[in-house]
Amino acid sequence: MTEAYIVDAVRTPIGKKKGGLSGVHPADLGAHVIKAVVERTGIDPGDVDDVVFGCVDAIGGQAGNIARTAWLAAGYPQHVPGVTVDRQCGSSQQALHFGAQAILSNTADLIIAGGVQNMSQIPISSAMTAGQQYGFDTPFGGSKGWTERYGSDEVSQFKGAEMIAEKWDISREELEQWALQSHERAKAAIAAGRFDNETVPLGDATVDEGPRETSLEKMASLQPLVEGGRITAAVASQISDGASAVLLASDEAVKKYNLKPRARIHHLSARGDDPIYMLTAPIPATQHALEKAGLTIDDIDLIEINEAFAPVVLAWIKEIGADPAKVNVNGGAIALGHPLGATGTKLMSTLLNELERIGGRYGLLTICEGGGTANVTIIERL
Repeated sequence: MTEAYIVDAVRTPIGKKKGGLSGVHPADLGAHVIKAVVERTGIDPGDVDDVVFGCVDAIGGQAGNIARTAWLAAGYPQHVPGVTVDRQCGSSQQALHFGAQAILSNTADLIIAGGVQNMSQIPISSAMTAGQQYGFDTPFGGSKGWTERYGSDEVSQFKGAEMIAEKWDISREELEQWALQSHERAKAAIAAGRFDNETVPLGDATVDEGPRETSLEKMASLQPLVEGGRITAAVASQISDGASAVLLASDEAVKKYNLKPRARIHHLSARGDDPIYMLTAPIPATQHALEKAGLTIDDIDLIEINEAFAPVVLAWIKEIGADPAKVNVNGGAIALGHPLGATGTKLMSTLLNELERIGGRYGLLTICEGGGTANVTIIERL
């Protein structure tokens, strides 16, 4: 049976808004992690079959197939193609899935999968707002089929997060406690050097810039996004800049190029849920993945679930029955940031390194995505 292996995984430090990576062109951000993974593994870049990158809001410096542009900006051979994926917040996780699927289908042997996002230069939802000059106020308004099915109510991650907190009866205090824990875990991980093996500094960005000193008292003083609501900026992911990449290889490539894989792709899948709630899909996606993989949540040693908003994680824990001590053990996007298109393989690099550190076997990654979808990847440490 053909296997797909992760040979290595790297990421930039995650820059905060207007921080150390804000002035770096997206192509150069992507090129930086591509070069890092090539140099660390010792592969001949000419042997790469494809470069699959995630990116959201592909306009300006992120337009024109950023996967291809980043590869060429790295100075590597022109015969290697590239393709850009948009599955919203899970774009680079989907890039990893597409790369692994190419290997599992015996149509490729070496794939670089990853993602890039400079949210300082290209603000979130820029692609949507750019459409306003053409008469599209939202991607959905004007669609007869969409309106007949979902009406004309607001479709946003903020509304979805608020609805999740209400449906699962998660208090503002619980949300803020999780957010505070995210910062504390992230700061502890940085101090202990847990991210050192996965991060490749770039310019002034030498360490993750997001974690900050905060407290429950400070969080409680913030105004909610809607009057009487539970969601504040303190329990949401940060606007960030960054890039990440993994090298995927087949059995044949591992032998041919004398590579040492660090993990095996055990399972990959995606599922959808209500697009108005938007952020709940990790729940059915995880249930589906565990069933297909023949595992239970107790078999999973570590979990990375993207902290788009704290209620996403807490509702998922309630429904899946996961041990919170296994979830985002080094902090999450509330503290470390969420560079949209890069987050999937960024979290995979963290999951892989931490799995090795604790000697665990299985790690699970899931991300909620715009449109109400979610990817799940289960890896087995080698």
